[in-house]
Amino acid sequence: MKLKRLLNISRPRFWIYELGPYLIGITAAAQGTYSLAYLIPSFVFFLFFTYPANIYIYGINDAYDYETDKLNPKKVSYESLVMPEEQKKLLIHIALVSLPFLLYAFVTLSIAALVAFGAFFFFAGFYSATPIRAKTKPFLDSIFSAGHYIATAAFSYIFLTDLMNRDYSNDALVLCILAGMCWAIAMHAYSAVPDIKADSDAGLKTIATTLQKRGTIMLCAGLYAFSGILSFPYLGILSIILALFYVGFMLMSLRTTDDELFRIYTYFPIINTVSGMIIFFIILFR
Repeated sequence: MKLKRLLNISRPRFWIYELGPYLIGITAAAQGTYSLAYLIPSFVFFLFFTYPANIYIYGINDAYDYETDKLNPKKVSYESLVMPEEQKKLLIHIALVSLPFLLYAFVTLSIAALVAFGAFFFFAGFYSATPIRAKTKPFLDSIFSAGHYIATAAFSYIFLTDLMNRDYSNDALVLCILAGMCWAIAMHAYSAVPDIKADSDAGLKTIATTLQKRGTIMLCAGLYAFSGILSFPYLGILSIILALFYVGFMLMSLRTTDDELFRIYTYFPIINTVSGMIIFFIILFR
């Protein structure tokens, strides 16, 4: 497969969804101090969460989703439709790209960091792949989708904390993970709303086809609000401001037509990127 084709499948506009959590975890672990001794491993895994992680996520997704994707105009025009004859070569490419990073991880990481790194592969892979194929199971689809983003943040936080010989057992890690899960579940569920018709036509059950447009968007609003409450001890008033913005965004989406909602959805990566950057800089300079 040509490089341009592979790059398109990896969805570069969505890379920030993995890079953002990775950088936030790194920044939170550093706590204002850093050393050149941590630069090489940090950079290696930064590279992983660019193209390699995203070709893993979206390549597996596209390889397993052809029968559904061919019915979805969004996949043909806005994203990428992987044809059956491309699937084997794509999966081999994914394995070859991932292998060096896996070997490096086994050589350099602690058990806790390896578990978090493995959680990324588990949630990201079995979101689409059999036998679990979580994306076909309502609610489990959003949990698995959120799981790999949160695993990324937890991984970068744990591996750098280990390198710096710091104790993270008393940190608010669990609270932040729960807040992040709520946020990421809402993000996934909202992104599934534009696909309701195509998924229903293909017989695919998702959180959005189960709850339909109104129910899914209201759930997202509640999850964003709860995420703001959970993260308040760590982020302060910023968490409430961001939560209120997203709740308002969800309520506005209730009044849209399907075409209008899809148009709004195309701006969602930009909105999430800006929000992530705000959180990143708050953690960096606190």
